[in-house]
Amino acid sequence: MKNLRFKNSYLLLGEAFYHKCKPSPVAEPELIALNRPLATSLDIDVETTDQAFLTDIFSGNKVHQSCQPLAMAYAGHQFGNFNPQLGDGRAIYLGEIELADGSTSDLQLKGSGPTRYSRNGDGRAALGPVLREYLLSEAMFCLNVPTTRALAAVTTGEQVARERYLPGAVITRVASSFIRVGSFEYFARQGDQLSVKKLADYMIGRNYPQTAEAERPYLAFFEAVVLRQARLIAKWMQLGFIHGVMNTDNMSVAGETIDYGPCAFMDYFNHRQVYSSIDRQGRYAYTMQPDIGLWNLSRLAESLLPLFAAEPETAVKLAQDILQSYLNAYASEWLAGFRDKCGLTAVSAVTAADDKALLEALLDIMADNKADFTLTFYYLSKLDADVTDKDSALLSLFSDHSAINGWLQNWRQRLMLEKHSDRERQCAMQQVNPVYIPRNHQIEAVIKAAQDNNDFTPFHSLYEVLQKPFEYQPGREQYSQPPSPQQVVLQTFCGT
Repeated sequence: MKNLRFKNSYLLLGEAFYHKCKPSPVAEPELIALNRPLATSLDIDVETTDQAFLTDIFSGNKVHQSCQPLAMAYAGHQFGNFNPQLGDGRAIYLGEIELADGSTSDLQLKGSGPTRYSRNGDGRAALGPVLREYLLSEAMFCLNVPTTRALAAVTTGEQVARERYLPGAVITRVASSFIRVGSFEYFARQGDQLSVKKLADYMIGRNYPQTAEAERPYLAFFEAVVLRQARLIAKWMQLGFIHGVMNTDNMSVAGETIDYGPCAFMDYFNHRQVYSSIDRQGRYAYTMQPDIGLWNLSRLAESLLPLFAAEPETAVKLAQDILQSYLNAYASEWLAGFRDKCGLTAVSAVTAADDKALLEALLDIMADNKADFTLTFYYLSKLDADVTDKDSALLSLFSDHSAINGWLQNWRQRLMLEKHSDRERQCAMQQVNPVYIPRNHQIEAVIKAAQDNNDFTPFHSLYEVLQKPFEYQPGREQYSQPPSPQQVVLQTFCGT
């Protein structure tokens, strides 16, 4: 494979940070998806490389000669309870690729066999979760949300034992970093502050170089992480995305969406929507995500406190000030994003509180009427400011027309402050309000076709649609529609 050469600077941190291990070979790998544009951006030449060789690389049957694979060690709070020993139980880190601009991307195989951290698990992945992660992560990228990405997916020709036997698969993931909040917790809970410092220095060098020159670099690093996380979760909320399992070991310190397990995009809006089968108390419900982001960042702050200041009281006060900035940044990002979704740009002419009340009122009406989240905003983006003859599609999503008509009247009154034409506003709104999201029932149909019939045509068709989420695609209307009552997906499941 021309141009592919791995580095592995993570090895330099020391053996406490990882366990060296190789992927376990699989019986009959078959390449089912290869992200050629992503490969090109990584300067990996897949066009002139033999497909059998690509299949062997992305299944783990071959290890590239420049690769030094390993499983990373980390801990984590899972549903609020601390587990001191987690780590990569079914993922193997291949190393980093240095890009032309000097940045780096990390590659990892997920589902590639057991590691030291598998805790009696098989280290494998079923086909369904691999297809889900491939589609969801690439959809998030096209929706302009920071995320890990999918480079390849391979079936293994083997079965994995879950509730029943299922076809196995391996996904190749790409990220700017796979370091998690739980990576810092792992060493902090052991009292190993030297390793915490090493890890912070590593992240500063790799992902936050601008903080290295600050008067207090570790404080600047933490503040940068906090701001990235505020922006990320605000983007989730603006798209109706529910991560499903926001444990600290599933929170990337690089500020990217990571670990697509029981995640989902909402169809019918519900403030407290939960899909994950393991989230029985609603800890990670849609409306809880901003608070959980703060909770997780507080655990990161606890791990970094000795790096902030020599005096514990001073360190705590510095951390608290930055955590407060998360609340302010999230509130600002949330408001800005939902203003954009509703075409409200004349922010100097109205108070933030007034716009916030208008936007929250819409969400409450959507919840009361179980209106489809994505279609509500998309249909809103097609309406005119002073005529109502296009309102019927939006009204069809609401059982109580009086409530939504009342809101539309207030919205149109607010639009009187805008200077843009209807066409300009509509075009801007349609750049942030997608027509297509990876809906749960469509994902389940893709998985069923692949698992039951070895048919990947629905997978590739859905993937193609999701590459242009903001663009109406004639003849593909079914991909924009919410599920029928018989198609509604009530629960999503982790892949372990």
